Amino acid sequence: MSPGQKPNFLFLMADQLTAFALRMYGNGVCRTPNLDRLAARSTRYANMYCNFPLCAPSRVAMLSGRLPSAVGVYDNASEFSAEVPTFLHHLTLAGYNTILSGKMHFVGPEQHHGFQERLTTDIYPSDFGWTPDWREEIPIAPTGMNMRSVIEAGECRRSMQIDYDDEVVFRGVQKLYDLGRLHRDRPFFLAVSMTHPHNPYVSTRDFLELYRTEEIDMPRVGPIPFDQQDAHSQRLWYMFRQDEYDLDDAHVRTARHAYYAMVSYVDAQVGRLLDALSAMDLDESTVVVFTADHGDMLGERGLWYKWVHFEPAVRIPLLISVPGRRLAAVRHELVSLVDIFPTVLDLAGVHVPDDALPALDGRSLADGLGVQQNDTTGVVYGEMNGEGAHAPCLMVRKAWWKLIVADSDAPQLFDLQNDPHEQRNLAGKSEVREVERQLVALAGQKWDATGLHQAILQSQARRRLIQQTRLTGDFPAWDFQPFTDASRQYVRAGAQSSPSVVKGKLRYPPVEPVAPQRPRAPSTSRAIK
Repeated sequence: MSPGQKPNFLFLMADQLTAFALRMYGNGVCRTPNLDRLAARSTRYANMYCNFPLCAPSRVAMLSGRLPSAVGVYDNASEFSAEVPTFLHHLTLAGYNTILSGKMHFVGPEQHHGFQERLTTDIYPSDFGWTPDWREEIPIAPTGMNMRSVIEAGECRRSMQIDYDDEVVFRGVQKLYDLGRLHRDRPFFLAVSMTHPHNPYVSTRDFLELYRTEEIDMPRVGPIPFDQQDAHSQRLWYMFRQDEYDLDDAHVRTARHAYYAMVSYVDAQVGRLLDALSAMDLDESTVVVFTADHGDMLGERGLWYKWVHFEPAVRIPLLISVPGRRLAAVRHELVSLVDIFPTVLDLAGVHVPDDALPALDGRSLADGLGVQQNDTTGVVYGEMNGEGAHAPCLMVRKAWWKLIVADSDAPQLFDLQNDPHEQRNLAGKSEVREVERQLVALAGQKWDATGLHQAILQSQARRRLIQQTRLTGDFPAWDFQPFTDASRQYVRAGAQSSPSVVKGKLRYPPVEPVAPQRPRAPSTSRAIK
């Protein structure tokens, strides 16, 4: 990359990928050769968290650099307001071409949020149909989610998610080819966001056969008896109707087997995208980021999916590979998705005046890239205000301590250094009273829990009314509809579609077009003598 040149960005995102499924985070089973080769030239963050263990709010945190509740997003059916700046708006102002292929789960009529171009539709609804209702004593999953994803896990020939991600990656690869051939004059930010390995836990035979059944590891913490579970986990038990299903070890192993196969599918797609980047000679000028929106419990404690602040649901991978820095490094400070906003702008060399930027909850990680760091410094914050909660469920982690609090639920305090699987709740113990006091104070400084509770209830009521209206009347859908202009593809008139450009370079020297000359008409004038 030449001096002064702005880097490109290839931003790769998986859905519901827990860090604990990856070899680079200590898993000895899952096979991810392409992610491993990316990690070999990246800075890996060992303590990376999502700020909300649900798809849409987590992505809002990443794009806005702020906790979801700070911008009025509370669950998977909260509108992401068009007036909230994302780092993509700032990249656009700096001359970047911003492109999205795949899932970002935008809710509301604004379906770009700073992406100038979208290559695919989204996979989940953009309306208010998944709005929770905290008035219910026993929560109901608006999505209809239950334990069938576990009971019916295993092999499939095709799935909706495979169809979707195949298209997402295909279009991402093709866009890399186009960017390398025709648009090298502008830096780009290309996000390729898959829906794997989100449940249902099914995969095709070729990926399942990468693993033997007997090598699939089981959860480190088995099911916890109902009367010993925390209140939030008990509500999720009813929400997913776990009492209606007879789940045994074979189901658990099969579901985890399929999940690992889905992770290997993600890995294969990452390989295709990295190969396309290299084929177009873009790998030396492109920052590559790999992360996820949240994790998956995968049967730990008898829990599945996300919706909780336990480590498997909130710990996610983060790899950042920067051109010119080929040595791997591992950093252990506490970081989260809100840090992506300032980090991307910092790496892009984009300075935003303080008066043009709302107070961010994240910080730039750019200065630490390539530098080993072993201390668990910093603080991360998390929210869980969706279905299954009855009040804002808030998380603070500082150093090795994690606090989870919610009105009407007993607090939970864990020492992750000595109890990494969160089996001993130390809240209320005299020996950690000062630690608990400090974390409670941090939560009080970050949130007005009572005011947030009221704001969420009011938002839910408004959205239920609007969704009922939309279902009753005849309104246009908010879902993004991609449009392909075939007149600009392949061999067409005009220099922009010239087939002479390959691998980002001209095969032959350009020839300036010459305007055709009109034949001269014979002169009819007579010479004057």
